[in-house]
Amino acid sequence: MRSPVFEAELYGPMRETRAQLVTIEEIQPDVFKALLYFIYSDALPAAFDDLEREGHIEMVRHLLVAADRYAMERLKLLCQSLLCENINVQTVATTLGLADQHHCDELKDACIEFMSTSQDMDAVVATPGYENLKRNRPYILVDVLERSSKLRKT
Repeated sequence: MRSPVFEAELYGPMRETRAQLVTIEEIQPDVFKALLYFIYSDALPAAFDDLEREGHIEMVRHLLVAADRYAMERLKLLCQSLLCENINVQTVATTLGLADQHHCDELKDACIEFMSTSQDMDAVVATPGYENLKRNRPYILVDVLERSSKLRKT
């Protein structure tokens, strides 16, 4: 099974006694559908081929959270890769906070690198994601400043 968490819930001592239903809370239906698709096929649904469509980056973020929650490392890596490829001024701060929260070191490094070298930091600072970082994870902004400083010295 691709998820040790699901395996434990369905077959292990964690399973509810005589329960025939497992309730999955705090996950959007479309995200859960993509999660199940991955469990059965070891691939992402075709909809993930076009991340330019509105809402798809957000769905990848939610899928990354679900992959982390259900200990699906390969899916988590695929989501990180997609998010790395789609970093821009509007998404970088939100993606950075998510990467930090879910221990996605490569994604976090890519976001810090993007912010450190961005020619349009004013636009990044104007995003709700940046405001959220400043309020909830200010230590990450220190990493960005330190990386920027190192780059300027070289």
